[in-house]
Amino acid sequence: MSARNPFNPRKLLHSKWTAVQPQQREKHFMVTACHWSEDQSTLLGIELQAVLTGTCRQLDWQALRDSSQWKQGWK
Repeated sequence: MSARNPFNPRKLLHSKWTAVQPQQREKHFMVTACHWSEDQSTLLGIELQAVLTGTCRQLDWQALRDSSQWKQGWK
């Protein structure tokens, strides 16, 4: 079992992340949107934007908990 990145889902917006295995030179990302359920009780997904290219991608927010794939902050 891999280590988990601890964080509060309500504080993900505008947080910074580093991909452990960058693809297409995209290493640093920022959370630009959080998608919540209608009653704002459940986080459904997030949008990550690559700093270098500006490319946006949808991601299950739970994926950021996997420290073998993501590190908190820009490293």
